[in-house]
Amino acid sequence: MKPIIFTLVGSDKPGLISDLAKTVYAMGGNWLGSNFSHMAGHFAGFVEVDLPLEKHPALIELLSQHPHLKIHVLPGIIDHPPEQQSVIIDIMGNDKTGIVQELTQILSQFNLNIVKFDSSLESAPNWGGELFKAKATITVAADFDMEMLREKLESVANDLMVDIEIQ
Repeated sequence: MKPIIFTLVGSDKPGLISDLAKTVYAMGGNWLGSNFSHMAGHFAGFVEVDLPLEKHPALIELLSQHPHLKIHVLPGIIDHPPEQQSVIIDIMGNDKTGIVQELTQILSQFNLNIVKFDSSLESAPNWGGELFKAKATITVAADFDMEMLREKLESVANDLMVDIEIQ
């Protein structure tokens, strides 16, 4: 068994995920994880599957013929990173143009790896605008200075609230 990752985007229809799961199961694969969303009127997501290496080409061929989705497939990489801990960062504040760029640039300046990043905008009638929310999972060395990171992230905007939780 060897992991394979595929990303997909296209028009949404009932049964798309079921069709993909049936295809993976029929090939002898194990569905390890997935994440799907509706974005800008499209259905998008990614899936990680464990599948016998000799069946990878057949799965790639089947997925490339899907009538409603554009699917891109990559082999999984199995590596063993150095000892690090996962940290979840919750961020909330008034939206402003460039906020994602500013926040991720700070993480990059600290040479931190973003494992997962989810963001959204919500109406904030009491604030008179849009409320930006983000949740990032990053990896850090055990001796990393979380307080310095919090201060730097909060400096992006005076109303930004940052909550950091070590996993």
